[in-house]
Order: sequence, then C-alpha cells, then structure tokens
Amino acid sequence: MKRIALFPILSLGFGAFAQGPIPSIPGVLDGNWLDANVPTKRMIPYEHVRAADVLWSKRVWRSIDLREKLNHPLYYPLDEVTSYGWIRNNRVYSLWTIIREHVMAGDLRVFSPYDPLSFGLSEWDGDQLKYPLDPKHGGNFYTDTDFRNEMIYYLGYLGPESDIPIVDENGEPIMDTLPNGDVTYRYSPRDTFWYNSEDIVEYRLKEDWFFDKERSKMEVRIIAIAPVVYTYDISPNGDRKISGKHELFWLYFPHCRYIFNNYFTFNERNDAQWMSYDDLFRKRRFNSYIYKESNVYDRSIDTYTNGLDAIRESEEMTDGIRNIEHDLWSY
Repeated sequence: MKRIALFPILSLGFGAFAQGPIPSIPGVLDGNWLDANVPTKRMIPYEHVRAADVLWSKRVWRSIDLREKLNHPLYYPLDEVTSYGWIRNNRVYSLWTIIREHVMAGDLRVFSPYDPLSFGLSEWDGDQLKYPLDPKHGGNFYTDTDFRNEMIYYLGYLGPESDIPIVDENGEPIMDTLPNGDVTYRYSPRDTFWYNSEDIVEYRLKEDWFFDKERSKMEVRIIAIAPVVYTYDISPNGDRKISGKHELFWLYFPHCRYIFNNYFTFNERNDAQWMSYDDLFRKRRFNSYIYKESNVYDRSIDTYTNGLDAIRESEEMTDGIRNIEHDLWSY
C-alpha cells in the first residue's frame, strides 16, 4: 500500500534536498553563471522595537488566495509525490515544497491548529501557537517513528478503508478472532495520500501592524503562517464535493525566515533579478485580504457577515490601518 511503499522512496527524494536550488549533477551548470546571491545571503534582521516606542498597534489575520495571479510565485511550480519518488523543479520551488521538506527534516517546528489530544474535535486555535509537535531530541520525520506517524495527519490524509479482505496463498480470506470470540476479516491498511503543491489553496498569516515613534514609521511583522487545503464531502459513489477549508498547521514565521531567506522565488519580468521568499514577504509582494482583526468578541468576519458585505468589511479594516498612519502624520 502507499503508506508502506512510499516511505523509502520519500526518504530518498526528500533527503536529497538542500539549502537552495543546486545543480542536479556535479560539474553541470544549468546556465552561464552560478546564482549565489540568494542561496548564500544572510537574513536581514528586524529592527529592535521597544514597547515604549509603540504608539499604536493592531493584530490582523489575512488570507493569501493562491488562485490570484499575483500570488502564483507562492503556488508554482507544482511538485508531486508519486510511487517513483518526489518530482520537483530544480531551479525554483513552490512555498509548500520548501515548508514540507524542512518540516520533515526537523528544521521547522510545527504547531497543531487544534489540541492534538482532542483528535481534532476541539476549537481550532492553532494560530496561538500552543500545541507544538516535536520529534525526539535530534530526530526528524525519517528517524522518529512516533513523529512520522503523527505528522501523516498534517502532511497528508488517510484514504478510505478497504472493503476487500486480505487472502492467503490459497486465496482464502484471512480472519482474526476477537477477544469476545467474534471473527472478523483482515483488511489492508488504509492508503496515505500526501498533500502536494496543487492541494494548497491559500496561506493564512497572523501579523501585527504598529507605529514606531522612534523611527516614525508604520511597520508590519508577520507572526505565523499556515498552509490551507480544501475539505471534501465524499458521496457513496466516490464523487468529491468541496465542503470548506482547514489549516494544516501553523509555523512561527521568524523561524521560517531563516529557511525562506535562501530559496528563490520566480520573477516573471527578469530572470536575473529573482528574490528570496523572505524578500517577497518583507516587501509585501503578494495580494491578500483581512479575514479577522483583534476584537472584543474574538470573531472573524465570516461569523457575522458574508458575500459582498464581508469584502467591504475587510476593506474597511485595511483602510482603517492606512488612515491611522495618515492621521499620525497630519498636523
């Protein structure tokens, strides 16, 4: 089954990943020069901010819809995990490809969007970064069996249960006797399906906007990021219908910056001026909308309005932040 057969192949495919795109064959350069500025550059640290210098701040949550053309550098190129290994581009990777590899390598700490002890039945409050999922000391997805079995539910999903019993060498179904004396057939383990780049439909950001009076500047800092996939209702005949969205997990963005800083993002205007993913987020080269801001009810926009009214509410929140900066500079 996929869960058993894919893992040795995944170990080879993911394990060969490195910091930034590298030539696939030593001595062979795909181009006329080596693009060393991004894979080797140091991360630009944030300016230090004192609480006493913050005149105003607002926490917001926003969504980056990967269907929008401006956000395609985060979505493409698509990768795929097949029975033959991990198929991916060699020069530039999608954001999900980077996140998945470094989560499996143990470089990025994953925070569950819900209390893992509740098996997903509790409130989804993972943006508060309360439920870390850590391997054993020095372990990762490949070496820690418990961590690997747990991460399957965050990096993929289990397929439907098989309804065909396992048979022995004589073609007879294999049966097991339960403690109460009942007899049941033995079925194959459920297949594991891994999330690929095409399955990620949006990214959610948790960020703080604030005005620093020491530098007289309105600034934004991303606190956390979460990949989001569709949820489906499956009919008896096997058809899937989109029923909603859910967050796979949350990542602490200041830690992600050390990883994102050394990977290229595509620039459709000039192949000689590719920036890093950290530059993309720092320069706000993406389109997004606010779906929640800090409020006394701790509620998101979709809990009290929808449709065109929800769009207007999001735009009003965005304009409110712009107006604050304008008012601070008005005399």
